Amino acid sequence: MMPMENPLLIIKDLHVSYKTDDGVIYAINGLDLVLNKGETLGLVGETGAGKTTTALSILKLLPERIGSIDSGTIQFHDERLDNAPEAKMRLIRGSQISMIFQDPMTCLNPVLTIGDQIAEVLESHCPPGTKAAEIQRKVDEIMTMVGLPPDRKEEYPHQFSGGMKQRVDIAIALACEPELLLADEPTTALDVTIQAQVLDLMRGLKDKLGTSMLLITHDLGVVAETCDRVAIIYAGEIIETGEVDDIFYLEDHHPYTKGLFGSIPSMNEKMKRLNPIAGLMPDPSIKYVGCPFADRCPHKMAICETQKPQPVVTNGHMIKCHLFSSKPAGDNK
Repeated sequence: MMPMENPLLIIKDLHVSYKTDDGVIYAINGLDLVLNKGETLGLVGETGAGKTTTALSILKLLPERIGSIDSGTIQFHDERLDNAPEAKMRLIRGSQISMIFQDPMTCLNPVLTIGDQIAEVLESHCPPGTKAAEIQRKVDEIMTMVGLPPDRKEEYPHQFSGGMKQRVDIAIALACEPELLLADEPTTALDVTIQAQVLDLMRGLKDKLGTSMLLITHDLGVVAETCDRVAIIYAGEIIETGEVDDIFYLEDHHPYTKGLFGSIPSMNEKMKRLNPIAGLMPDPSIKYVGCPFADRCPHKMAICETQKPQPVVTNGHMIKCHLFSSKPAGDNK
């Protein structure tokens, strides 16, 4: 894990599992992550890689009696979140750290008006004695900020389109101007035009409010437009991190990262076929001794099946792969 000048969130050696009737699912396996103040960090990986579990772990919203943080630390400023009591987390959620959940169609309460759902967040964190008129004024201000007419605050979620519901989700998440925003695939269910509008909105609000953002996605196009740094996650651990330019323009990459780029159609090259990554994600019910990508990797060596690769850092660009462990420091060719 590379050192950071102004870290806001530091995750070290995080392990998270789910206990099910069929056995234990090892969702996060030694994850290290650092997010700086004012930064947008893209967390990229396939479905099942552990992206959403990472965000839920930060807010301690794992399913009760099923999900658990087994070891590791999550530090926000100087506070530990991984062992924080629920009363403390209730004060942090919404006010200091907020989350835009993955599906805007289902995460809103269908029996409460939009205005009531935004006001609920404000009421939970406003100073005692705050007047109802002041809260309503703030609701109007927030709705205007995300491009929603305040006169629609008495309407219900079913009266809004998918893009407008996503704007409501963003309004709820940013109501108390949190320092950290966890955005879990915020544009997945939207068409391309609305997706661009939502991304522009999030970028503008981030700059206006000075919010740091962890953007969870599998869309490398969104990453290129939005993020300052990128972390590639596979089987519950970070296997590559770097500045956006490092990930998109350097030649050296983890084989999985190369596979992600090979799966993207290109309009500038004559590609007859895509080059998908072979095989499937590893079985999360198994703890792997070596590299979890070994069975899918075209460069697999004997050591890959018996030893986990250690991070190799070159000018701030980190890769966890045995292919690079023998390279001298500073060699990025």
